[in-house]
Amino acid sequence: MDSLELIDSFSEFKELKNIDKQTMQHVLEDVFRAMLKKKFNTDEHIDVIVNIEKGDVQIFLNKEIVDDGEVEDPNIEIAYSDAIKVEPDFEIGEEVTEEFKFNDFGRRNILSLRQNLISRIMELEKDHLYKLYKERIGEIITGEVYQVWKKEIMVLDDEGNELLLPKSEQIPSDYFKKGESIRAVVAKVDMRNSSPVIILSRTAPEFLERLFELEVPEVFDGLITIKRIVREPGERAKVAVESYDDRVDPVGACVGMKGSRIHGIVRELKNENIDVINYTSNPTLFIQRALSPAKISSIEIDEEAGRAKVFLKPDQVSLAIGKGGHNIKLGGRLTGYELDVYREGEVDVEDVDLGEFADEIDSWILDELKAIGCDTAKSVLDISVADLAKRTDLEEETIQELFKILQSEFE
Repeated sequence: MDSLELIDSFSEFKELKNIDKQTMQHVLEDVFRAMLKKKFNTDEHIDVIVNIEKGDVQIFLNKEIVDDGEVEDPNIEIAYSDAIKVEPDFEIGEEVTEEFKFNDFGRRNILSLRQNLISRIMELEKDHLYKLYKERIGEIITGEVYQVWKKEIMVLDDEGNELLLPKSEQIPSDYFKKGESIRAVVAKVDMRNSSPVIILSRTAPEFLERLFELEVPEVFDGLITIKRIVREPGERAKVAVESYDDRVDPVGACVGMKGSRIHGIVRELKNENIDVINYTSNPTLFIQRALSPAKISSIEIDEEAGRAKVFLKPDQVSLAIGKGGHNIKLGGRLTGYELDVYREGEVDVEDVDLGEFADEIDSWILDELKAIGCDTAKSVLDISVADLAKRTDLEEETIQELFKILQSEFE
């Protein structure tokens, strides 16, 4: 293998990598110089010239001319009698430049040189990929599903780089096959065993935010600002938006005519329900909007405790809680308050708090009931067995036993 073949091989290799010519040239020079330093114990008298365009490398040794018989190191010194054979006008103390023939390295050294080059270039490529995606954290990317495993999916970007979408970062109803196109946001970039690992996410709030930027020009242009986003991936999301221009309705712009804009986002998120609400710094009004579509009668806020008591008419409680408790959970996360739901109206002196049944009913069952807004015996008995089974994880047999215990209190 001569110098031309070696440089050509790495010129081809470079075309597949994200390394500019100047960097490639420095790498080649460094690797050659390291090899020469190992051979001659120094590289101070050596010039390495690499021309990637021509696929050429030249190595020159600069030797000091000394008197005949005084050459101590033939690698850095040359006898006067030998120097004048190159150029008769040379004098002692001057330097003679000789070209070092590349093949003088020997085949074993050339192979070692090639391995060093591959190693250096791979390191540069990894470093480039790490920096590239580190800067793209929070950006949405489109890739192709290359491999589907039980715990993660491998995705290839436009340049063939491998990205990972873990199961934990997938929407529960996501299902992808090899070759399909997929959109996700760059969540983080880790280094594992000196190699960059790019983690994607479809459950992060940033993914929803980027989708709004793609679908709603006013968001992309900055006319509408997304203040906060909270999600239960695949189930429900709440997005608080604000416009600095009174002429622009932020909710209307995000939803679009007949829901045209929001529908595209909902489809991408596998029918995740998205509530878009107007942001406000007024906590009472913000909580009212966050618990939409329920109509709230009144709110008592305890700023120090970070809690708020929300009073509603009985027929509005289930709306405020929402299916699986998602509405009130997301409302609390969006507003930053722990929300406690109370039925409005006169207190039924004959009703009994569910906490009174702690000795007879398992605590996890009581937690299930409280999660859907039932905090008294009568509030549970007012719901049918079938409806209660749908809204909780309780089985009908368990509910019927529960009813017997609660009803016995009023008999």
